[in-house]
Amino acid sequence: MTAQAPVSPSGLRAVLFDLDGTLLHVEMNSFIPAYVQGLARHFTDFAPRSRFVDTVIKATFALLHDDSAAETNQTLFLRALERHLGIAPDQFEERLGAYVQDGMRGLQPLIEPLGLAPDILELCFARGWTVVIATNPVFPRELVEARLRWGGLDAYPYHLVTSYENTRFCKPHPGYFRDILETFDLAPEQCLMVGNDTEHDLAAGQVGIPTWLVDTWLVDRLGGGYRYDFRGDHRNLLQFLREAQG
Repeated sequence: MTAQAPVSPSGLRAVLFDLDGTLLHVEMNSFIPAYVQGLARHFTDFAPRSRFVDTVIKATFALLHDDSAAETNQTLFLRALERHLGIAPDQFEERLGAYVQDGMRGLQPLIEPLGLAPDILELCFARGWTVVIATNPVFPRELVEARLRWGGLDAYPYHLVTSYENTRFCKPHPGYFRDILETFDLAPEQCLMVGNDTEHDLAAGQVGIPTWLVDTWLVDRLGGGYRYDFRGDHRNLLQFLREAQG
């Protein structure tokens, strides 16, 4: 375990966990195309599969760069699909539901549970800390809940699970983290952001939230563009949390 700043684990009240690559293992470069390809089968009357896939992926990644703050990510995403493909929001929701029922389980083999994740989460709940699944909210709630279920992490009483329905920013926008702080009336120094992505997760430091970089399955697009306060693998993280004082 290494640290770049003298951040103390005392006074901890909340832990924000990234999901993919942090509490479970999944290669999103495979998962996202598989999800969108499966979803496309339910919209062939609106557009050829290749056009649907391209539009959904572009609309999804556009959320990462939006900073309007006026509407939810869901609203922005569905508006893009209506504008480019003529799919009304209620039509998308109906057919997404059909995909969830008859095809989404095909994504399960892409998810690998993490053995230490239950130990980490149970410790946090036992301490009475606020626990947030701070996954990047570019997907519908059903897809987030499925990943939690397939990772064996669906039985916990999370205080918040971010999805595109309940958020208006995405990581690494500082507004994403500020909204969580405001929701739970937390000061930044009372929180810890845990994640494996040196851009999306370490961006919490922009608003003063201490960060733990989990390097088991490290994602580093920026070559260290954001600083971290602590770094280590999952065993290091578990030990750190055991020693933390709330």
